[in-house]
Amino acid sequence: MNTAAVARECQVERKTVGAYLEVLEDLLLSFRVPVFTRRAKRDTITHPKFFLFDAGVFRSLRPRGPLDRPAEIDGNALEGLVAQHLRAWLAYRGNDADLFFWRTRSGVEVDFVVYGQAGFWAIEVKNTDRPRPEDLRALESFGEDYGNAALLLLYRGDHRERRSRITILPVEEFLRSLKPSTGAI
Repeated sequence: MNTAAVARECQVERKTVGAYLEVLEDLLLSFRVPVFTRRAKRDTITHPKFFLFDAGVFRSLRPRGPLDRPAEIDGNALEGLVAQHLRAWLAYRGNDADLFFWRTRSGVEVDFVVYGQAGFWAIEVKNTDRPRPEDLRALESFGEDYGNAALLLLYRGDHRERRSRITILPVEEFLRSLKPSTGAI
């Protein structure tokens, strides 16, 4: 969420929008995921990603109109669902890793980066039943910069596969595998 854009659209100061977002976080109605910047080889953005605490709440609050594509809304909801599960999994494990996302100034983005003693994973979430080569590009870029990261693409299909260094998993299988006792993703 770009707080400056929200402030401009609502015709209020940016600090006011920031204060309201902090209230939502304090009430546990939202959370922010910071940008992964460790040993960054590319120029990354600085603003965290904003999520509501529940994908269902996001879907019910998200304005819909003739210019909004349902697939776009579904994709954001799926990403929020994965964020919720990753946060819970990390909390149950005892916080031996943190959740980030990665976005370069040129717009290349990986939805989630799990980094810490538990391991190092880059995770891209796609609302599709058939991953396309362009769906893998952000993970490939991340893999070029961070050669020791495990690269995962989650999608709505029903089979596993591997393309180069990238493991492609059904999102449902991935979410079911996140258990407190699990040592790795």
